[in-house]
Amino acid sequence: MPKVRQDLDAVDRRITAVLLASPRASWRHVADVLGVSERTVVRRAAPLFHDQTLRATAVRNPALYPHLIPMVLRIRCRPNRITAIAATLARRHDTVWVDILGGGDEICAVLFLNGPDARNELVLRDLPATAAVQSWTSYDLLKVFPAGFAWSAGLLTQEESAQLWPGFDASPEPLSPLPEDDVLIDALIEDSRMTYEELAGRTGRTPRTVRRRLDALMEAHAVRLATEVDLALLGVHAEALLWIKAMPGALQETGQILSRHPQVRFTAATTGSSSLLVAVAAADLSALYALLTGTVGALPHISDIEVTPILTGVKRTGLVRPAALSL
Repeated sequence: MPKVRQDLDAVDRRITAVLLASPRASWRHVADVLGVSERTVVRRAAPLFHDQTLRATAVRNPALYPHLIPMVLRIRCRPNRITAIAATLARRHDTVWVDILGGGDEICAVLFLNGPDARNELVLRDLPATAAVQSWTSYDLLKVFPAGFAWSAGLLTQEESAQLWPGFDASPEPLSPLPEDDVLIDALIEDSRMTYEELAGRTGRTPRTVRRRLDALMEAHAVRLATEVDLALLGVHAEALLWIKAMPGALQETGQILSRHPQVRFTAATTGSSSLLVAVAAADLSALYALLTGTVGALPHISDIEVTPILTGVKRTGLVRPAALSL
């Protein structure tokens, strides 16, 4: 297994930030955004992918795949079994996100379940049959706010970010994924930085056709490309989930405001006692406190909030974290 890096310097962090916001950005485009040479970008970034400090992947947008049921689970477990349960969840092909929370007795997982039968098997059979699971609550994901897809860990200026993903709040053009898109998307899940020639070889299409179709899928938000990295390498040392109650009439506005904040990497509307799930990545607890009091606290239509610290991320964007493989 590649050696896990313990630190990134300022240049590596900024290159990584560009690749977080624009996972398929060419080396030249990364260089243009940051004002450095293309040679510097290649020399710095290629080894980061080679040793898996950075991992390129993708995930389907369940809103455009009617058979997928996007669900959030909060699972309370016996503390002495929580790592085993988290690892078991992470090994499921349909889990996108698995985090261990709070005092070490709770897991949050996001799953894209393949229809009602898969949901019922999990909730009505698998969880009740697991002795170490004490209780659970499930929520449906109603809407994910796309501004979070351009998250760059607060390491880029507004001008730099605008060169990477302009107009992410614009309504996408309607598009229905086709069955033949599955091979393309599966290849992107394996490595979203495959060249168009490599993708053409996987799909049996021409590189030009692959490029046009991928552009259409991305513009319609049918697939989200992602770069995964240990956030501690970017100076993030306080992660938390915010479970927010917002007035229904202000849910869209509140979600949009929060999703644009540089310390917010994910925002979604959900069913359940809370109406918004917000994943926060801050430099430290003081920065987290400032976000809660200065940003969240200033929003007029929030009636309640629960903050659950993330102790460790086990799986993100469908990829098991390297540090979690020993769980």
